[in-house]
Amino acid sequence: MRSRRRIAVPFLAASAVATLVPALAPASTATAAENPLAQYLQQKPSWHRCDKSGPASYQCATIKVPLDYSRPDGKKLDLAISRMKTSTKKERRGVLLINPGGPGGTGVEMPFVLSGELPKSVQAKYDLIGFDPRGVGQSSPVSCGLKTAEMNWQRPYKAGTFAKDVKWAKTVADKCDAKQGAKLRHITTRNTARDMDVIRGVLGEKKISYLGYSYGTYLGAVYTQMFPKRSDRFVLDSSVDPARVWRGMIQVWAEGAEPAFANWTKWTAKRDSTFKLGKTPAAVSKTFWDLVAQADRKPIDDGSGVPMNGDDIRMSMRQIVFNAEYAANTVKDLKAAAEGKKTTPAPTRESRTPERPAPPAFGTAAAKVKVPSDNTDASFWSVVCADTRAWPTDPEQYRRDAIADKKKYPLYGDFASNIKPCAFWKQQGAEPATKIDNKVGALLLQNEWDSQTPLTSGQGLHRVMKGSKMVTVAGGIGHGIYGTKSCADKTATAYLATGKLPAKDITCKATPPAEGERSGKSPLPIPAPRGVPGMVSRF
Repeated sequence: MRSRRRIAVPFLAASAVATLVPALAPASTATAAENPLAQYLQQKPSWHRCDKSGPASYQCATIKVPLDYSRPDGKKLDLAISRMKTSTKKERRGVLLINPGGPGGTGVEMPFVLSGELPKSVQAKYDLIGFDPRGVGQSSPVSCGLKTAEMNWQRPYKAGTFAKDVKWAKTVADKCDAKQGAKLRHITTRNTARDMDVIRGVLGEKKISYLGYSYGTYLGAVYTQMFPKRSDRFVLDSSVDPARVWRGMIQVWAEGAEPAFANWTKWTAKRDSTFKLGKTPAAVSKTFWDLVAQADRKPIDDGSGVPMNGDDIRMSMRQIVFNAEYAANTVKDLKAAAEGKKTTPAPTRESRTPERPAPPAFGTAAAKVKVPSDNTDASFWSVVCADTRAWPTDPEQYRRDAIADKKKYPLYGDFASNIKPCAFWKQQGAEPATKIDNKVGALLLQNEWDSQTPLTSGQGLHRVMKGSKMVTVAGGIGHGIYGTKSCADKTATAYLATGKLPAKDITCKATPPAEGERSGKSPLPIPAPRGVPGMVSRF
């Protein structure tokens, strides 16, 4: 299958483990008899400057964690960690662990990246701690030996290509099993949460605070469920619904796109004099779907040199429709291209904003681990397939769901419900998915128009984290909030700095985008690994 061009736009037995991990403690005097994980807690990280090009305060180290927490004396994994310590010891509260999302997103850069974004009142309270989750980046990275074509997983359902899609899904699963074997059963969110608790113990902390974006919200929620007494101040930004991991979280992209599409047709119809796509929502919708049909007959070249068929247009529209102006401009340009007219796209935010310098590399050149080219995809499938036992194993179930969901959610329903490698994953659901149901205090931040974790997803996490409070940004566009100069920032900063949650849930109004703003890409300064452009094709 050809690579689809994307329009640029802004995831042992439980009883045995449960008896081991809660014994983690910051004291380094614990013996192996008292705590089977003592050898990990007694590690003394060899902190060193991450890279000569970076500041001396940005330090890196590597620690060991058990591959299998029920067998702590067995195989070990390397875990890459980083820090930027607060310079104000008097105000210091503890550590703030940070995760940028994924699954498959690297996190060692986060202290350096966010040190320029977080308010001084927050940085004064915490040492900022980054880490690459197990299997990702510098932390014993997994690989399935996937070719570029095999990493194309957004596949529309078609009767004539379904057999090929089934073969692709099985090939990916078989390659991962052949290359990684039983290791895959341990690349899970629950084990990454256990790793976070090892980090806590190694750093000598009784509790951790946490800032997690996207998939990082689920990781944070799992930590609060497993280690409620060690959870301090948790900010969960753009949330995954725990009840829907993981097939349901891909399907929610299709569900969330439909109200966004309806909102877009209304917005665009009111501005017909500008976009000329239709004077009514129905007319705007017809213009779009006529373009899809035309592209299915003959792909449309919008000037990029890579013609787009109808499936390409649907997939791209699903990502950008949450930003009504950007979507309207894009469809306007596409319509002009279909009519043989040349277009000059308006500048995007990216073309107007200077590039941020790349974060310094992790460790010295000699210490750096060579990350496989398919690591992002391999670690993504490792987590979403091994986290839960809910993936159907019958290919015909995927066929039926894809057909039904294309009718219900025309933009993306068949993409979301089509077959995935998890159908054939041999290590699927080594442990049951974590049921989140606790009263740990946490602050949830959620944009109304988020393409990756739609509003309903954030509301799902809020329901089961009964001690949480939620800030909803009405009219907010994009995936990721804290650090974007959002109306939610003030509440998040106050919580991290003082520990005070708002008395009740808050809804604040987003600042309207600048005139002509077309970017749907999140402005967050979050590292975007290959395959996760702006966190758009993952969580």
